[in-house]
Amino acid sequence: MFQLYSEINHLKFLVLMPLVISVMFTIGCETNAVLTETPEGEITGGKLAPSPEMPTGATGHQQPPTLADLVESVEPSVVSISVDIVSRGMFYNFTDEGSGTGMIIRPDGYILTNFHVVQDAKEIEVSMSDGRNFSAEIIGLDKLTDLAVIKIGAEDLPTVSFGDSDNLRAGDWAVTIGNALALKGGPTVTLGIVSGLGRTIQTERGDLYDMIQTDAAINQGNSGGPLVNLRGKVIGINTAVYGGAQGIGFAVSAKVALPIIKSLIDTGNVVRPLIGLNGINVTPALASRYNLGIAEGILITHVQNDGPANQGGLKVMDVITALDGTKTDDMAQFLGLLWQYKVGEEIEVTYVSDRSPKVTRVVLVERPSF
Repeated sequence: MFQLYSEINHLKFLVLMPLVISVMFTIGCETNAVLTETPEGEITGGKLAPSPEMPTGATGHQQPPTLADLVESVEPSVVSISVDIVSRGMFYNFTDEGSGTGMIIRPDGYILTNFHVVQDAKEIEVSMSDGRNFSAEIIGLDKLTDLAVIKIGAEDLPTVSFGDSDNLRAGDWAVTIGNALALKGGPTVTLGIVSGLGRTIQTERGDLYDMIQTDAAINQGNSGGPLVNLRGKVIGINTAVYGGAQGIGFAVSAKVALPIIKSLIDTGNVVRPLIGLNGINVTPALASRYNLGIAEGILITHVQNDGPANQGGLKVMDVITALDGTKTDDMAQFLGLLWQYKVGEEIEVTYVSDRSPKVTRVVLVERPSF
């Protein structure tokens, strides 16, 4: 089970590796990356000064490249979030304290963080890198992607800039910046690589899809902070870590986050279509055990009564293989395609039932927010 860091004091403290205060690394390439100019209207951050030559030390030897310029560029847009959460007891209600991280996404005070950081918060306080503190209000929540947008009463704020997570490859460098362990003295910076893409993980709040896996340390308090590339662009939002191993953390990809952010700011929620079924990935073991007659797809485990899938004739143990002709080899692909449609649209579902290929059409309805 993967843990979402809600940083509540009464929760069991995870045994973590000692916090890395400084990171040294060697890269066999130039690091004179400069943030390029972005189109008008795009959320942008600061620019990095070019470094045409690697610095030379007193001995005349070349020194390793540094991430200091990158950190200085992004840090003003990263905030610390503290929350008071009311826990209901048998006789009394108690107020717990929690902490997390956020990133400024608009100059007029809109901040992106994780759903689990601000869920059930009675009060939210945001601390800026320049020492200013603000009270914040919740603008919108999306439990399905574990994202939230909050707002403070400030203007002309520095903002992050989002990169293209579609072009990520396993092995690309990645940097996390966040309020790890709520330590004083500024954010904690860690370096790692992109370890995997398109991951699906199970958490106590449900499954998260299309996640970026990284070995850059994600500790308590990092939730909601940016995962950035070496150009200072946000490629993910730090979200979860696997407590049973070292160096396995996960971030919501920028591709997934951007439309969610827009919807939360515009309407306060995310409207998604519902097909009315639950499913799991077909594996070789499942295909063999149940004689499915197909090696990839979505095995239906539950069909909602009177839902679109039920009305379209789909049933438990059918295997969905495509939506409108586009293959759905796993749940990440299936949901990614499904959520591109609008409520009320009719789609073609290709599936296998009792080892026979079939096609049906269903009309999508609106998915409840929670």
